[in-house]
Amino acid sequence: MLSTVLATYCRGVNQVIYWIGVSASLLMPILAVTVAFEVFSRYVLGAPTIWAYDVSLFLFGYIAALGGALAQQKKAHINVDVLYLSVSMRVRSLFNLFSYSLAIFFLAVVLMMALGKFEEAVEFNYRRQSEWAPSMAHFWVMMVVACGAFIVQFTSDIVQDLYYLLTGKSLIEQTPEESEESETLVEQAGDL
Repeated sequence: MLSTVLATYCRGVNQVIYWIGVSASLLMPILAVTVAFEVFSRYVLGAPTIWAYDVSLFLFGYIAALGGALAQQKKAHINVDVLYLSVSMRVRSLFNLFSYSLAIFFLAVVLMMALGKFEEAVEFNYRRQSEWAPSMAHFWVMMVVACGAFIVQFTSDIVQDLYYLLTGKSLIEQTPEESEESETLVEQAGDL
């Protein structure tokens, strides 16, 4: 019963994080068009825009921050593979629990600071120091959402690693393609 509840929680978190990451990736073509338009305006028309740099900066921030939790879900962040892949799965789970705990602490601090910055941005009408001077409040909201998404993804990962540590079994069965990716990584580490 408990394992069903935990698996349902982890699958639900995975779905939410997946859709946040996919939504953030949809901003990529908008970023490319914005940069291309600015280059065209500046060098072909000789009339640079006052807004394209700020928009591209914000879009890049949104893509990177909101896509981070999906990268964590896919285990795409940097890892010391030489050490990590040379130990048993249980020891990997211990490594994960330690690093996830540190990451949650760091993200909680960033989340609290972003909330404070959002309140200041609204109260004092903070704007980006540029000719266009867009408001900064939306950026801090995005940081709060991104940190929250990351923390929730880490809680899902912690539940899965704790379950594996205690039972020796995976809480959520991997799809065949995820299993192949894991086997490929282990083989590559063996080649080192």
